[in-house]
Amino acid sequence: MKWNQHYEIQDKHAFLSPSNYHWINYDLKKLKQTFENYKMSELGTRLHAFASECIELGQSLPKSKKTLNLYVNDAIGFRMQTEQILYYSPNCFGTADSICFRNNELRIHDLKTGVSPASMHQLEIYAALFCLEYQVDPKDIFIELRLYQTNEVVVHNPEAQDIQELMNKIIFLDKELEKFKREADE
Repeated sequence: MKWNQHYEIQDKHAFLSPSNYHWINYDLKKLKQTFENYKMSELGTRLHAFASECIELGQSLPKSKKTLNLYVNDAIGFRMQTEQILYYSPNCFGTADSICFRNNELRIHDLKTGVSPASMHQLEIYAALFCLEYQVDPKDIFIELRLYQTNEVVVHNPEAQDIQELMNKIIFLDKELEKFKREADE
């Protein structure tokens, strides 16, 4: 059999994908809602890339109460790094939208382009990953976390103990996952 080659769609996923087969039960209303969510997700990806490019270039956006403008301008003002991977292990890592650490102050900002309520837990985990990767004791630093969503900025200063508990949980769960992997290989 000589198979057709589809290079233009290699590593892409179809909206009506066999691996995400739930669409076979959708009515038109559910299909439209799912498609709109998909398009919003695509837009979010593009907005994150745009924001990252603006920050890296130092290109401020017009002063405004719009989420994107606030996020970009604050990240530039604080001289933050964008799209920084924070790594503990192959089981636990993530990419912070923007981050900086100087003068014993860790700052992590997250841009949310959707309307679903965001949680500060994601940013607290980034802080824990930072402390683990760079061997920083959270008691020795000041941490400011910011969520940018729906034209608002939510600021959170977590307690060092909360970050330490997340660090301990990451270490424990990572060890357990490694045990599960070894047992599966036996």
